[in-house]
Parts: sequence; C-alpha cells; structure tokens
Amino acid sequence: MIHAQPLPSLDDLVEGVRAGRRAMLARAITLVESRKAEHRALAEQLLQALLPFTGAAMRVGITGVPGVGKSTTIDALGSYLLDQGHRVAVLAVDPSSTRTGGSILGDKTRMARLSMDERAFVRPSPSAGTLGGVAARTRETMLLCEAAGYDVILVETVGVGQSETAVADMTDTFLVLMLPGAGDELQGIKKGIIELADIVAVNKADGANATRAKAAASEYRAALHVLGGREAHWSTPVLTYSGLTGAGIEELWSQVRLHRERAELAGAFADKRSAQQVKWMWTLFDDRLRDRMRADATLRAELPAIERAVAAGTLSPTLGASKIARLFGW
Repeated sequence: MIHAQPLPSLDDLVEGVRAGRRAMLARAITLVESRKAEHRALAEQLLQALLPFTGAAMRVGITGVPGVGKSTTIDALGSYLLDQGHRVAVLAVDPSSTRTGGSILGDKTRMARLSMDERAFVRPSPSAGTLGGVAARTRETMLLCEAAGYDVILVETVGVGQSETAVADMTDTFLVLMLPGAGDELQGIKKGIIELADIVAVNKADGANATRAKAAASEYRAALHVLGGREAHWSTPVLTYSGLTGAGIEELWSQVRLHRERAELAGAFADKRSAQQVKWMWTLFDDRLRDRMRADATLRAELPAIERAVAAGTLSPTLGASKIARLFGW
C-alpha cells in the first residue's frame, strides 16, 4: 500500500520555496491546487507568507490559433531568456484540462530545451472544473514561482474562448501569435483576440513563408490602425519571427520590455496590477460559492428543480435567482 506523504509544515514550505527547491515548489503548487479544506487553509497561510516576495517578475500571456507554434515559440523565447540570465516558469490555462489532462503535458516534449533546463519550470494547468478555477490556481502558481525566484512567467492559454481573457487579466503583456497567409487575418480580429493584444507576432517567418509573413503583418497593422489603441501609452506593434530558427525572438522580447517600461512611465503598470488583484479576489469568491453549491446537500437537492422550472418557462430567471439566494440564507 502506498501512503501519501505527510504535509510539510508552513515554515518548511516557505523556506523550501524561497530557496528555489523545485521539489518543494511542486509540493506547494499541488497544495494550492487541492480542494481539501485542510489543504486550502494551509495554502492560504503559505500564499500570505510568500506575498512579500512576489510581484517582481515579468508576467507574459501567450495565445494563438492551433498550429501557430506556441510550444516552439515558448521553447525559443524561454531558451533565449535563460541565456540572458533569467529564470523562466511556463504555466498553462486550459479550460479543457478536465478532459485532456492539460495539453502542455504533451507540449513539454516539444519544449525540449526548457523542459531539460534546471533554470526553467514547466507546469500544466490543474484539472479544475471551471475556467475560473483553472485561472485561480494558475494565478496562485504564478505567485509561488515568483517567490521561488523565477523572474519571467510565461502563461500559455491552450484553450479557447474566455481563456484568452483570463490570461490577459493575469499578465502584464499579452502576446498574440498568428500564422502567415492563413487567410483568417480579419477573422482573428472579429473574434476579439486581436483587441486584447499588446503585441501581435506572426510566426514561421522563414524560408518560403517569409514573404507571406510580412504580408500578414501588414494586414494586421492596417486593421489595428482602424481599431485604435486600447492603451493611451502604447500602440500594438506587429512583428514577424521564426520560432524554429529563433530569428526575431530578441526583438520580440525587446517589445515586451518596452511595453512594461511605457506602462510604468505612464503610471498604468501599478494600476493594472492592483485592478487584477481585486478581480482575482472576486474570482476566488465566485469559486468558493460554486464549491459550496457542490458540497451542500440541500442546495444540490433543490437546484435541479429550480433549473427545470426556469427551462420550462414556469419560473422566471429573476425569481429562480431569488430562490437560489434564499437557499444560501440571503
């Protein structure tokens, strides 16, 4: 019979994470991912104790359509940053991870350099039941990685839809990767992803694709000009690069740094971080409400009947919401 390891003490966890010990960091992350009440209490104490040692890292969100080369890009960018003396953590937000186990598990084999380097830390998203839950755990993992000394956090969204917004809401710079000549330049804008972008980068600008990549970049620049900037201090640049050869990676990172510098000079950086913290708190509160609904026998018994009545049109959504609120004692 295999027995579970006893939980480390709070002091051991704090000391181990602060020392950058990967095994202890992994245990700390597993702790914050747990939904057990005793684990949650310890996780809250751990995060509070480590809070003074967080916040200094560069937080970069990365998204892109399937096949755009996110894993190759992260491997190339992360390896470049390691060569520059940084320590890099790669995290994922994947709302489909309950079915797939987190696709970054497979991506680790494609992040050949990063996954083998002790200065890097690659972690898939937890199998939480909702996007909010996944995002909350990823945010907490980000803090633990910062406390462990990782000064660049790359947060990859490997899902679709609202996962892009979730990642944009937890990072400082949101990087959107695009394909050359894919015929969906304007489609990407309609989806709203481009409107979230702080930087747009067209991948696979190598060999026969180089000309098409430049043409696609011109399309995006024109579209972004029409949309206008979402930040007064920043106009979204459109770059071309090759995750395969590494060409353009240095310029890509220069733009990430420039985005942060401009935000700091404009006084927008601290405001954005503060707003993200408050939004994070309410996301966690919403997550707790869902947990209570799943755990409370009375609520579980009553909710299906309320849902059926609303679906059948015999109970208005407004009254249905009131009935649920009364079940909570409100």
